[in-house]
Order: sequence, then structure tokens, then C-alpha cells
Amino acid sequence: MYPERLTQFTEEHSDTVAAIACGVLLLLGAFALHLNFLGLALLLLPAAYVIGGYESAREGLTTLFKEKELDVDLLMIVAAVGAAGLGLWQREYHLIIDGAILILIFAISGALEGYAMRRTERSIRSLMSLTPDIAMLLRQGREEEVSISQLKVGDEIVVKPGELIPTDAVIVSGYSSINQAAITGESLPVEKTVGEEVFAGTLNGYGALKLKVHQPPESSLIQRVIKLVDQAQTEEPPSQQFIERFERSYARFIVIAGVLLATLPPFLLGWDWETTIYRALTFLVVASPCALMAAIMPTLLSGIANGARQGILFKNGSQLETMGKVRAIAFDKTGTLTTGIVQVFQVITVSNYSQADVLKVAATVESVSEHAIGKAIVKAAADLNWVSAVDVRAIPGQGIVGINQDQKIIVGNAAFVQKYVTNLPEELQKSASVLEQQGKTVVWVAQGRWGEGENCLSCTDAINRVCTPTFDVIGLIAITDEVRAEAAATITRLKTLGVEQIVMLTGDNQLTADSVAQAVGINQVYAELLPEDKLDVIRRLQKQYQTVAMVGDGINDAPALAQASVGIAMGVAGSDVALETADIVLMADRLEKLAVAMDLGKRAHGIVKQNIAVALSFIILLLVGNFLGNVNLPIGVIGHEGSTVLVTLSGLRLLK
Repeated sequence: MYPERLTQFTEEHSDTVAAIACGVLLLLGAFALHLNFLGLALLLLPAAYVIGGYESAREGLTTLFKEKELDVDLLMIVAAVGAAGLGLWQREYHLIIDGAILILIFAISGALEGYAMRRTERSIRSLMSLTPDIAMLLRQGREEEVSISQLKVGDEIVVKPGELIPTDAVIVSGYSSINQAAITGESLPVEKTVGEEVFAGTLNGYGALKLKVHQPPESSLIQRVIKLVDQAQTEEPPSQQFIERFERSYARFIVIAGVLLATLPPFLLGWDWETTIYRALTFLVVASPCALMAAIMPTLLSGIANGARQGILFKNGSQLETMGKVRAIAFDKTGTLTTGIVQVFQVITVSNYSQADVLKVAATVESVSEHAIGKAIVKAAADLNWVSAVDVRAIPGQGIVGINQDQKIIVGNAAFVQKYVTNLPEELQKSASVLEQQGKTVVWVAQGRWGEGENCLSCTDAINRVCTPTFDVIGLIAITDEVRAEAAATITRLKTLGVEQIVMLTGDNQLTADSVAQAVGINQVYAELLPEDKLDVIRRLQKQYQTVAMVGDGINDAPALAQASVGIAMGVAGSDVALETADIVLMADRLEKLAVAMDLGKRAHGIVKQNIAVALSFIILLLVGNFLGNVNLPIGVIGHEGSTVLVTLSGLRLLK
């Protein structure tokens, strides 16, 4: 048992073990040298060099031979070996100890950095343990344990009280409270019942549930989160890429400057060769940009981990950086500033049609729509007898068309319906105006029949029929959508965080849009927009404010989300297209998390700037001290590696 644990610890913390071994050998070697046991000292100290510096030497030589580049690892080894060589040459063996101290501190620094990065990685990788490996499959009335990977769409599974939900599914029977904190960051359990979706990795409460798998397990929300976080760890933000490019050029400069410093001072300044070479070796140490290299990624990875714990998914580190620089934000309305849980408020019909008739006609085409309004209409018509339309086409931001029983159905806003209907009924227009002033969204419903004839009836294209049908408006449906309770407070908080301009973009009518904007405290509204119009507004904002964020949840928001400097999607209510396009996902659909994400971005941006300032300050101070002769090799190593550890630990502040 204990040997296995020791082996596991050694494998996981090899850098720590190497640093400890190096330290012990260094102490024994120094003690042997102090007692004038030169042979023993020259046996122990090289062993300290090899054990403590092996990994750095391997990485440095690999970079040199494979990428034809110099890196700081190799420079450290060159400096340490150079000090040892100088000590042997001059028979000043304390220089060998100086080189060993360099190796030791470099090894300790590497171990601390490794620990810091493992801590960040553990925080991120904790997502991986959220889903169980097995599920209880219900097969022919009997429960059977199967691997998650064996589940298929349509399978029914049983989740008992207190168990983790194994995959995204829909509740078929049962009622329970679900703790979704691990996925969405919500602190309180959410009540769920028949027909509602539950997510893999969430914890079932008091009730037994029977669930139906509605998508492959590998497509579950948690698996997508894990995939995106994996991607975030491997993708380097522009600032880190710049630092790495800078490091390559800077390393060449250090080598050239080191060679010049090791050869010219005896001729120009009258230094002796021992002093010259010693200061050149110290220069290699203190001028190396280790702290500068550690100034960015630990901070950003810590921020990503912090966000993931709070239900904020940053797809990569550059978006965390960008959030700290946002000067303008554009919000979609439905599902973003409003709850998105819309419902039919009122149905108004023309003569000869009932409310049920209007709902049935609208539901035939809306049944294939992903839009929240379409879902509300289908829900209201659930108890009525209707069949889904064919040849359905959604025109984002306008409406939807389809064919049902040789009738062409048009459902959408007034402008869209007027393309097919010459005049909207005057009474309905008055009713629509009143409803819109109350903040309701009005959807018009029209239908038309093609003329008689075999050619017309055999044509299957809903839009490009050979003959044109005659359309009649049969009614309108008023949709209500509550403004999110936290929306106004979030807008206020964003302004205090320094956002200069906040606007609302919506395909809804101007009256409804103004009503919502007034309720949340937004004074700039762009209404009745098509997806391309939203794109144009984002571009105009970018010209004025440079860094612009877009918050949305629908398919029609995808172009604007892609164009924005940083696109932010509402996770639970958001469409798949919006989630894939966005850079940041608010997993809990909690709008207040937007302010948390921005605050996290500002903190990350601030810490990165602090770290860069600290790293550069240390390099400059140590270089000046070395040139003046006030910094020896051990002090240079302590200053150099100390600054590296300092900025790494500074970056970990974002884990809190």
C-alpha cells in the first residue's frame, strides 16, 4: 500500500522530489567541502547538478535542436555549468556551490510553478468528475447497470434520490429538486418535473426520476463544457503569443550580450577575467525573462477556473482578457433581458375564426421552430388537434412560413406578413398597437389557398410556387415575456464597472422594445432589426468604442455574437448556434453573472499588468546591480526565481 502511494507521489510530484534531492546533495556537498573532503564534494555536487537540472537541460536542448530556438531553461544550465567550470579553473570551489544553488533555486521555482499550475488544473479538471461512469437503464421493466457510453437516444434511465444524473435527459415521470451548482453555478436547487430537461453532472434531490435520453451522452452540456475548457487551456491568448515571440528574440539578445560581456570588459573597463566571466554568468541568470513568461497564463487559467466554478464558461484566455477592456455592450431582448419563458397572453381573431383556429394554424409551422415565441404558441395549442406543416422555412428576425393541408401559412411580425397581405385588418391593427404599448409582442397569423389545378397542387416549394395564393389574416397572438428581475441591477452594475455605452438590439417592434428598455435602464434601443442589421450596429459600435460585447441567445443573434469583440450567450436558454458562436457562456442563464465575468476580466487584466511590471522591474534592478558588482550569482538567482514564483502566485489570486 505505502510503496504504491510513494510511487504515485513520486510520479505526480517528480519536480518536487528532484528539488528535494538536489537540496540534500547540495548541503552534503557544501559540508564536505567545508571539511576539505574535496573528492566527496566533487562527487556530491555534480550529482546535485544532474538531478536538479536534468529536466531543464532536457527541455532546453529539445527546444534548441528541434525548434532551433534558445529558451531560459538552457540559459540557466549554461550559467550554472559556467560557474562550476570557472570554480574548477580558478580552484575557487565555492563557485561550484553558487552554480548548484542556481540549479536548486531553479528546481524549487519549477516545483512551485508546477504546484500552482496543478492547482489551477485540478480546479478546472474537477469538471471531469461530475458525471458517473454508469447509468441505471430501464429495459423491459427491469433496471440494468450500463456504461454511459452505451446509452442511446430514446433510452429510459432511473435516477434515485441523492444520485448524480449521468447524462442530459428529459423527465418522463417523477418530481425532484436538482442541485445544478456544478454546471450553472446556481446556489439553490431547482424544482424539476415531467417534461423538463436535466443535465449530466447535476445532483438529484429527494425524488426518484425516470428520464428519457434525448441526445447522445457525448453531446451533453457538461461534455461540451469539458471540451471547451480543454480547448481554453491549450489556446494561448494574443498577449501570451506576443510574450513568447518576444522571448525568442530576447533570448538571442541575452546570448549575444552575454558573449560581449564575457569578452570586452577586460579590454574596455580593466576587469579581471574571473570577475568578467562571473558577471557574464550572473547576467545570463538575471536577464532571463522567466517571470515575464509566467506573468500571463497562470492568471488567465486561474480566471477560467474561477469562472467555471461560478457558471461562467470562458472558451479561451483571450476572451477573459477582452472582457476587462469592454467599453460597450449590446443586449438582445428576448431570452436575454427578458426571461425567455414566454407565454401566450391573448389571441384576437377576425370573424369566422376562433382562438383555437388561430392557435392551431400558427402551431403547425411553429412546431419546428427553436424560437421561444414559437415554443410558447405550440404549448398554448398543445390540447388542440393539429398536424405539423411541411416545407417550413424560418426567416430569422421576421417570421416563419410553411404548408399545411395545401394551405400556405405565414406567421410573423407585421412587416413580414404585409409582404403577403395587402392590408392588415384595421381593428386588429388598433388592438396590436394597444398590446405593443403594454410591452407585449404581437405575432400575426395569415393563411392562403392556391388556386385549383394539378400544377399548383403538385408543387412542393413553400415559397416559390408556380401560382400565388391569396392570403387572409385570420388573427394575431399577443406574447408576454417578463423582464428578468436582475436585469436592471445588472445594467447599473455594468455602468459602475466602466461600460460607456449599453444598447438593446431586437427584432421586436419599437413600442415593445422601448417598454423593456425603460424597465431595465437602457436608453439606446434599436428595434425591428434583421440579423444583418444587428451585425451593422455592432460594427458601428466597434468603430466608436473598439471593444464591444454582444449578449444574446438566439439563432438570429449568431452573426452579431461572431462579429462582437466578445460574444456572450445565455447557456440554458441559448440555441446551439448561439452557444457555438459565443466566446463566453453564462451557464445558469443568470444575467447578473455578466457583471461577475466583466469584474473577473478586469481583475485578470489588472493582475497581468501588475505581473509584467513586477517582472520587468526585477530584471532591470538585477541587471543594474550586476553591472555595479552588487549582485553575486546566488542573489541573482534568488531575485530572478523569486520574481518568477511571485508573479505565478500572484496569478493564483484569481482562484478566489
